[in-house]
Amino acid sequence: MKKALFTLCLISAALRASAQTYSIDWHSIDGGGGTSTGAVYSVSGSVGQPDAGTMSGGGYTLVGGFWGVVSALQTPGAPLLTITRNPANGAVTVWWPTPADGWVLDETGGVTSPPAAISWSQVAFPYQTNTSAISITVPSPIGNRFYRLRKP
Repeated sequence: MKKALFTLCLISAALRASAQTYSIDWHSIDGGGGTSTGAVYSVSGSVGQPDAGTMSGGGYTLVGGFWGVVSALQTPGAPLLTITRNPANGAVTVWWPTPADGWVLDETGGVTSPPAAISWSQVAFPYQTNTSAISITVPSPIGNRFYRLRKP
């Protein structure tokens, strides 16, 4: 009798389990990532998440998706080169502080080794100048883009 009751319970549990519907309503495909912190804020992310788009609220905006690398390569002795991206349209502003007499901005699509093999081209004038900075804004770059300052 105990065996029959035990078998009946097992069958009942199996029937209940097979009646369940399962679904995965959220997923991600991850291949790396990391965390960026500054002051009291921290943002963590993963490379490859299929959530490209813009989220905003409370005066902050987060833009997700794939972009190429946009980076400043510091030239020893040159003014500090800074790059900012406009979250609304992806445009990139490259700027450095004044005074910066004689420095020109170069760009390349890739960095290789040895550095002498890198093909740099000068970013066309005019640069915009105000009392504290020199800058240039370019549309959202396709692929990788690296910038440096050079004194000809």
